[in-house]
Parts: sequence; structure tokens; C-alpha cells
Amino acid sequence: MTMHIGMVAGEPSGDLLAARVMQGLQQQAPGSIYTGIGGPAMARQGLDAWHSMDALTVFGYVDAFKRLPGLLNTYFNVKKRWLNDKPDVFVGIDAPDFNLRLEHQLKQAGIPTVHFVGPSIWAWRYERIHKIRAAVSHMLVLFPFEEEIYQKEGVPVTYVGHPLAGVIPMQPDKVTARKYLGVDPSARVLAILPGSRSSEINLLAPRFLQAAQILARQDPNLQFLVPMVNIKRRKEFEAILRTYPLPNCRIIDQHSGAATQDPITAQLFAANDARPAAWNVMEAADAVLVASGTATLETSLFKRPMVISYVLSPMMKRLMEWKSGQARPSVPWVGLPNILARDFVVPELLQDDATPAALAEASWKALTDQHYADQVAEGFMLMHETLRRDTPALAALAILQQAGHA
Repeated sequence: MTMHIGMVAGEPSGDLLAARVMQGLQQQAPGSIYTGIGGPAMARQGLDAWHSMDALTVFGYVDAFKRLPGLLNTYFNVKKRWLNDKPDVFVGIDAPDFNLRLEHQLKQAGIPTVHFVGPSIWAWRYERIHKIRAAVSHMLVLFPFEEEIYQKEGVPVTYVGHPLAGVIPMQPDKVTARKYLGVDPSARVLAILPGSRSSEINLLAPRFLQAAQILARQDPNLQFLVPMVNIKRRKEFEAILRTYPLPNCRIIDQHSGAATQDPITAQLFAANDARPAAWNVMEAADAVLVASGTATLETSLFKRPMVISYVLSPMMKRLMEWKSGQARPSVPWVGLPNILARDFVVPELLQDDATPAALAEASWKALTDQHYADQVAEGFMLMHETLRRDTPALAALAILQQAGHA
């Protein structure tokens, strides 16, 4: 009997995670039908996308309020369709504000619900555990410390590792990455990742570019690579770049690369057309200046020293404090590599501390202190080994068990 699996992912990182899980499901339940909301990676794995994930990609409460009518239309549309044609199981990937509400409704209708990527209750709003318990039949978590939290709270849980740890190579290949991007193999290279959301780029890119201008004066030969997730973000960044011009700066998108004429190198990278532009940049870089988020974990898996930064607008900060009842996270770190290490392995410069001068100073150390870079890489290697599990297979097995097909 053909199995029907409903899925919702709300942004690029969730799209990639979901696509890996779909690969595992295809191995264990070939011929399954997938419906819901997702992006290009899920579409390549066979998702019948009723809505693009762009319909859910919002940043914070202000953006969500502005887009509330569209979000509600999307929510009620998918809920109605799944209640009329019940899937064997529903899998919500991240996007907790949307997915937990949907999961609660579907679970009440007798549809098993699996949530993949536990909300960061260990940092913000622990009380959400009650909503999770009511909405989720089974939780799949990316990090080992999360399993104990859900077990203690009586929520069925499986630690599946992080799928990116099984895809990103244990030993990054800087030489091949630079050949592919056409970067001088002997150059000193800083990757700049100001985020994948419009709000992040508008708040972080000016600071990052001013920091890069300071670094360019220290080393006029320093190369800068800036990956962009799509053409919209690229245009936003280019507008800011005109205000803060930077020598030796290249913007890299999904179609960049193959600058080399070496067909083997081009084939190694281009064979997987789902490989994000940011991965090529991280692998080619000596160090990374990065917005807090999934990109910090990706950077650690590529074993690169990094400087993590984040800035919220005053209004957004007040809204977050009001919504969460917290002025700061319950843990002293915001970057995933530091949270996993339980230590400040790499610097975090947030809010008023994220000055161009401070960002430049920390980035210069990451670029030039080889002993420090080697220590960071060694720690990230151990982290990679911990996170490396057969995530697609483990996640697929848990999903199929909930659907009664295992």
C-alpha cells in the first residue's frame, strides 16, 4: 500500500534537512507520496508542494504580523486538505510557530505527528514543552543533549544526529573548493555570511562590510567571498555594498563556480546541484564572519574558525523579551558550536558589541593565528564525529514506526 506523508519545512535549512530525511524514507518505503510545503531540495526528492516554503519564511513577530493574512490562508489550506485526505503521518521540520499549531490539530484528528528539530527550549521559553507534549507524537532531535530533556518531560524522542554531519566531509578540501570557485590557492580568504533573511542582511551587512574594510586596509590582498541564498538577497546585499565598497569582494550564488577548466574538479562540485553556495565558500575560506544560525554549525563542520555575530532591532529585541519573558537566553551562548561545546570556542559579538572594529579584530585573529585555527579545527572534528549518525535512516525508521509501517 502506498504511504502518504505530509511535510512542512519553512526555510532553506529546513528544506535541506527534510530532503535528507526523504532520502531515508525512499530507501525504507519506496513509492511513498509526499505532500505539503517545502523548497527546491524537497521538490527534487518528490514533494508535491502545495505552497512554496517562501510562504512561511518570516523573521520575528513584526514580519509575521505583516504577513499574517497569507500565513493564515496557507495554514488553513493545508490543514483542510490533510484533514480531508489524512496522511499516514505528518512530519514538521523546524518552523515551530507554524508546525506545532498544525501538529496539534492533526494529532487531535488521529494523525501521528513527528517534529524534526526540537525548538530551543533549553535557551528560550522552556514552558513550550507543554505545547510540544500536546502536539507531537514523536520528537526527532539533532543534538545529543536534547534527548535527555525530552525524556525527562515524557515526550517520546530519538536522537538522530545532524544530517549535515553526514553530508559535509570530515576532511574539507580547500584546494578543490578554490579551484572550483577560481580563487588563488595562496590567497588569504575571509567568508562573509550576513544571513539568509532580509532583516539580517539589512542589520548585519553594513557592520560586516565596515569590518571587512578595516581588514582590507590591514591586508590589501585579502580576498572576500560572500555567498547569497537567492537573487533577492543578492540584490539587497549589492545595494549595501555600494554604500560600503570593498576591494577583492566576490558574491557567490548557486551558479557560481566551475571557474576552473578542470573537468574533474567541476564534476566533484557540480554533480550535486543541491550543494549550497555557502558550502563552497566555507570550504574555500580560511575564516568566516557569520550570522548566528545554522550557518555557524555548517562552518564548524567545515572546521573553519569563525566569528559569530547577531543584531536585533530595538523593537524586535523588546518584542522577543516580552514574548519569552527573558532578557537573555538560559544558556550563555547563542552560537551552535559554542552551545555544543558548552564553552566559548569561537567569539560571539552581539548587539552593541558587534562594532566593525571588534568584528575586524576577532576576524583578523581567526585569519592569521594558525595555532588558534588548528585548535578550533581539532575541537570541531570531535564535534563532527559526535553529530555524525545515519540521520536519514534513523529519522525514517522513527517516522515509519509512527505511521505503523515499520
